[in-house]
Amino acid sequence: MKSEDTPFEGGPMDGRVLPVLLGITGHPPKTYRIPVPDPDGGPDTVLVYRRVPRGPGRVGLSNRWKYEYAPEGVPSRRLNWPWSKPDATPRGKPDDADG
Repeated sequence: MKSEDTPFEGGPMDGRVLPVLLGITGHPPKTYRIPVPDPDGGPDTVLVYRRVPRGPGRVGLSNRWKYEYAPEGVPSRRLNWPWSKPDATPRGKPDDADG
């Protein structure tokens, strides 16, 4: 398996660089979860980091990545099927006086 040294920003891992395994496409995972055991034997705390572009890459080379701390965790994703209804109603309905 191929890995890449990836920097972490924010949170407890700020400034550290860890080797992260790359996927089939050559990119690291979109989210990186780090379980931290509780010293008192309670449930583990999970640190969540999100993958973001590191900056403009060189011409012809692949984009490099870094991880930024996400204190709120990862928002839940739902499948986006073509027949799914949107979460919010669109603005400006015909019976709307403001729209």
